[in-house]
Amino acid sequence: MRHLFAYGTLMCDDVMQDVSGLQMTGVPAVLQGYRRLRVKGEHYPAIVPAEASAVDGVVYQDIPNQAWILLDRFEGDMYVRETVRIALASGAALLAETYVMRAGFNDYLEETEWDFSAFLRDGKESFCKSYKRYDR
Repeated sequence: MRHLFAYGTLMCDDVMQDVSGLQMTGVPAVLQGYRRLRVKGEHYPAIVPAEASAVDGVVYQDIPNQAWILLDRFEGDMYVRETVRIALASGAALLAETYVMRAGFNDYLEETEWDFSAFLRDGKESFCKSYKRYDR
C-alpha cells in the first residue's frame, strides 16, 4: 500500500475521512523542494516545485486502492499525483504520493503562501460547506 502526503485541506483528519472514507490520523511530515501557494478565490492550496522551499504537512500511511480512486476524483484535473520523498519528524525518509499542480494551471495560483492555521480559523467551515462530495 502507498502513503499520502497531504499539505492542504486533507491535513484535517475529518476532511480526509469525508473524502476517502478512511478514519486515520496524519503524522507530521515535510516535503523539500516544493512551495505551497493559495489557489485564487479558493480556500485550498496547491504545491509547485521550488528548489529552496519546503512544505509542512502530514502523511497518512497505507492507503488502500479504493481510497485512491476517491482521492483522485476529489483532487480533480488541476492536480497530478506524484511520488515524492518526505521526511518524518524522526528524520526518517518515506516515499509517498502527493498531488502537485499541473503546469498548465499555474495561472490559478497566487504568489501568497497558503497558511494552514488561517484555513482552520477562516476558511475550513466555508470549504466544508462548498466542496462537492461524492458517493462512495
